[in-house]
Amino acid sequence: MPTCDVCGEKVDLPYECGSCGGTHCSQHRLPEKHDCPGLTEWGDPDAVFDSGFDDSVDAGRGSSSGNLLERIGLSTRRGGVLGYFRGNMTFVFLGLMWITFGAKTIADFALSAELSQAIFVLHPDNPEYVWTWFTSIFAHADFFHIAVNSIVIYFFGRIVEDYVGSRDFTLLFLASGALAGLGQIGIQLIQQPLFMRGVVGASGAGLAIMGVLTVLNPNLRVYLYFIFPVPIWVLAFGYAGLSVLGILGAGGGGVAHVAHLVGLLIGLAYGQHVKSRIRTPDQLQFGGRGPGGPGGPGGPGRGRF
Repeated sequence: MPTCDVCGEKVDLPYECGSCGGTHCSQHRLPEKHDCPGLTEWGDPDAVFDSGFDDSVDAGRGSSSGNLLERIGLSTRRGGVLGYFRGNMTFVFLGLMWITFGAKTIADFALSAELSQAIFVLHPDNPEYVWTWFTSIFAHADFFHIAVNSIVIYFFGRIVEDYVGSRDFTLLFLASGALAGLGQIGIQLIQQPLFMRGVVGASGAGLAIMGVLTVLNPNLRVYLYFIFPVPIWVLAFGYAGLSVLGILGAGGGGVAHVAHLVGLLIGLAYGQHVKSRIRTPDQLQFGGRGPGGPGGPGGPGRGRF
């Protein structure tokens, strides 16, 4: 039976804090009652905390950015247009990956190779094509490439999004994906090889997600090839070792080893940055309820945006 993290009382229906992931009884369910690190994050001396359940809190803040979005009909509150993205950005990114993969496949047949590359591929010849910093994250080389990345992001992305909130997860995903790709073409420009390759794929973002979990929950058990149970830190540092060997020329031609390593390092650094304010539960549930509360595609999530 679950117990309250503060008083140790056994509770049949525990309350889970959407910010720190802690389990609490009814007496200590409010953030100010269990000294939630989210109070410090929001800098709220009056202990008015947005748990994602009370829309009146957002209304009381009078946020200018929130009011602007609401004026143009893009409210992030539950029931608003952007409210459907709260707690669901992992699924949004997965959807964009498959849509972009399909669009690139069509473009490869319908357009010239140069035009298709200019739209979807981050290439050392054209680093000034800023849009490819991001379109390349969602484009992939083949079905196996996107399938592997989708598995990683589906299982691990939901956990990290619950930990840090949808807004920060979005920034982490896009920034790590773009910087990983830029790091890959950057090393090619420095080395000046005879044949320079373009970069596509969300592997950098996926490894950033794994890096965050390696810091926040290093003993999280992962089934390698769905068979062999290993702690996630073993998997993460195994990837790091393979990437270093690949960069040094020990094999793995055609694999963006620098992008993988950059993404992982970004994730490790970000995980260390938020470690003091993120409380990770001892158990992770997959299904209708994650470590931070209900969410999933098909409706407005209650995660922090």
